[in-house]
Amino acid sequence: MPAATSLVIGNIVGTGIFLLPASLAAIGTISFLVMIVTTLAAVALAIVFGRLGARLPSSGGPYAYARQAFGEFAGFWTAWSFWLTAWGGNAGIAVAWVGYVNYFLHWNGTAGQIAVGLVGVWVPALINLGGVRNVGVFQLVTTVLKFVPLIFVALVGLFFMSSDNFGPFNAEGGSLWDSVWLAAGLILFIYSGMESVTIVAERVRDPERNIGRAGLCGVVACGLMYLLATVAIFGTVPHGQLVGSTAPFADAINNMFGGSGWGGVMAACAVASGIGALNGWTMLVAEMPMAAARDGLFPAGFARLSRRGAPVLGILVGAALTSLMLLFAYASENTFNTILLFASFTTAIPYFFSAAAQLYWLVTGGRGVDRGRMARDLAMAVAALLFAFAIVYGSGEEAVMLGVLAMLVGVPVYIWTKARRGEFGPSERRPASPADPGS
Repeated sequence: MPAATSLVIGNIVGTGIFLLPASLAAIGTISFLVMIVTTLAAVALAIVFGRLGARLPSSGGPYAYARQAFGEFAGFWTAWSFWLTAWGGNAGIAVAWVGYVNYFLHWNGTAGQIAVGLVGVWVPALINLGGVRNVGVFQLVTTVLKFVPLIFVALVGLFFMSSDNFGPFNAEGGSLWDSVWLAAGLILFIYSGMESVTIVAERVRDPERNIGRAGLCGVVACGLMYLLATVAIFGTVPHGQLVGSTAPFADAINNMFGGSGWGGVMAACAVASGIGALNGWTMLVAEMPMAAARDGLFPAGFARLSRRGAPVLGILVGAALTSLMLLFAYASENTFNTILLFASFTTAIPYFFSAAAQLYWLVTGGRGVDRGRMARDLAMAVAALLFAFAIVYGSGEEAVMLGVLAMLVGVPVYIWTKARRGEFGPSERRPASPADPGS
């Protein structure tokens, strides 16, 4: 249970939250209301994942639910979308991580930032190649290192706030509707990772009980910390300074206590947080395609394990794609927001199919529906489904376009994989001919 909960918290609390207050400051204090609504929706989704984990405690999480409920192609597309989210989101974590590393190094040139980011990508890849036990221990240590100081800022910072620092309600000055959805698009992504424990369900003891508990505890803890920390930073860092900050938590600590010593401590904690999140997401980059490859829906190489139990191909391919995404991001005008909005959209597909699977089984009575919890489970499933729609809308037109293109790239991969298996329909195989070897 502690390791499972730390995996959820470690993957939710990456370095995104360490940079997010600066992005939200540019939108305005309306972000607080958006964060509250988003947190409630995330709790509903966590409850749905807990119920799904009890119904189907097998590795793959959203992929397994979509495949069992709606068939192979829905399962494949869910796995493909999550895979895009995992390695694309890892690039976003790496970008935010670079900002805090540079609090010490001051490598502000593009080449220096890329070099630091690549270190953040490949060190966790090496840890994951050492096997799941190394990942679990590393995740537990880094979760403790980052969560305690974040709680410190969230609680102690409340006593140092000044109302003059908060800035306007709608800082952009344009449409309130647009500001709400821009904030939502950024905030929604910081909850991705709540499904982490469902993806490694086979590695969790007593999954029927612990998956739901770990997911719900992780989301509630992170939600409270996110809201308090964001309010504290808005109140301790002047609005103009916060909008341009690359290390808002460090700036908050410096403003609270004076000097730069405590800011350095916070920056170090952000560095630990980022490497922990990169470590956990690198594991998920490989675990999802491994589960799909076992069912013949991803190339077979993704299912092969090393002697230490590590899915080597998935780890290496994921790290390579994250590296390419990192290079693309630094060529963009707004590096952090570009990645987050893209990953927000691709996150919505696994969430949508998971909520839809729960709704499907509740309505059809499949997989042991608990009649005593029917009304609550239906309400949570509908809320989670609406949450997925909100993620897509909040991601914005450009991110949705890029996301759809990336999703469509997966279709030829699916065709190639099916052809390699000699299948031309949902469960039909190509008839053998005398020319076929072994026919």
